[in-house]
Amino acid sequence: MNRRPATCLALAGLTFATTCTRSVQPDQPPVVVAIPVYNPPPATAPPARAQPPAAQPSTAPASSGTPGVPSGARDVSASIGVRDVGGETIRVLLTANATSVQIGASGVIAFSDREGRFLARGTQTRGWRVERSGRRLRVVRSDGVASSWAEGALVAQSGDAGLLSVGAKPYRGNIIVYPSDSGMRVVNVVSIDDYLRGVVPLEIGTRSMGDSAAVQAQAVTARSYAYIHLAPNSSRDYDVTAGTQDQVYGGAAVESEVGSRAVESTRALVLKYAGRIVNAPYSSTCGGATAGAGEIWRSEDEPYLRRVSDEIPGTGRYYCDIAPRFRWSRTLSAQQLNAGLAQYLARYVSVPGKAPGVAQSIVVGSRTTSGRVGTLVVTTDRGRFTLRGNDVRYVLRQPGGEILNSTYFSVVATPGSDGTIAKLTLTGNGYGHGVGMCQWGAIGRARAGQDFRTILRTYYPGTTVGTPE
Repeated sequence: MNRRPATCLALAGLTFATTCTRSVQPDQPPVVVAIPVYNPPPATAPPARAQPPAAQPSTAPASSGTPGVPSGARDVSASIGVRDVGGETIRVLLTANATSVQIGASGVIAFSDREGRFLARGTQTRGWRVERSGRRLRVVRSDGVASSWAEGALVAQSGDAGLLSVGAKPYRGNIIVYPSDSGMRVVNVVSIDDYLRGVVPLEIGTRSMGDSAAVQAQAVTARSYAYIHLAPNSSRDYDVTAGTQDQVYGGAAVESEVGSRAVESTRALVLKYAGRIVNAPYSSTCGGATAGAGEIWRSEDEPYLRRVSDEIPGTGRYYCDIAPRFRWSRTLSAQQLNAGLAQYLARYVSVPGKAPGVAQSIVVGSRTTSGRVGTLVVTTDRGRFTLRGNDVRYVLRQPGGEILNSTYFSVVATPGSDGTIAKLTLTGNGYGHGVGMCQWGAIGRARAGQDFRTILRTYYPGTTVGTPE
């Protein structure tokens, strides 16, 4: 999802945002999940895959009668015949190319190879170092005692249902380390709902109990995203990453009371359209109206991803106008503008010699049905270039700087005496790609008394909340 209302494509959203592994304070904006190109979900659920060594159970979830669980919420997994999607495991890539890996535990820790052959066991909280030699791995204790070598992968499990740590960060489930050509890949194998405990607070922020309905809506969309990204037949040894390429995941350290209760009270629930689980993108702030998928990405519109007004009926206000970036402005000097064009423009359009020249004119070529910039025409002393959709956000920025808040903006170019642009001022609304659920809008709706099902039906028209078939 685009990330960062706090971020971080989600598909997300308040991405989705990228790697955001920090606690988000109650008044901070949500994180966004970035999805540069939207890929429609498969028509059927992925088949179950062979599981790695079984994860030790995590702490037991609160029952549906736990004080403080939002009214109207119930643990549907307790119903007869309901499949508990949250109990399935997901493989989360924590580090792609680590040169050093330290693994610890809050109690007993055991290491084995992928076939389950024992390598080492102990109670050290820290001090287990993973070493690589080609395609072999072993663990070395802090006193220098080493295990035998494991071919292909090394599995770490908590022997007493405690947490494992990678570096200083605690995680539920198991940790698998794979050797790569130049380092090691670290993967957390964890149940989907325990994964969501470490996702929801980063994607929508650590919220108060009064925002529970919005957090529940976030939990359902994040669970749907996780489920349809399970890849049992993939050559990869992971399903999703822990960064903004997917949903931002921070492990056990970022879990919050409201977020965990939202995960528990929506247990087994996913978002569906025409009987199939859907990919449900979200972003931080729509700025007044959400966008259709085709307005932003090079994809066909899904019927449940279309423009939705966020206006509060009869008020002239919007549910998301409480967001920090509901309205914004950005000014680029001539130097900043031309340096940004030089660095980024050729990544999105054909630029002769990859040298776009000096900007002379920047105008909005067309707008989408939701009022966003559909095309932006950039004219320089070397040619005329047309940017489309979300690409605009990645080009109109300083080199190395944050991408543009949204495509929901107007342009004022101040001309210089030599006919080039002396200053470019952008004034706009919203933060993120704007497709699907508006996270700050969901928060506003929750505060207005709407429940999570109503919020989801509003932002994803025609969808239902249910369990996998």
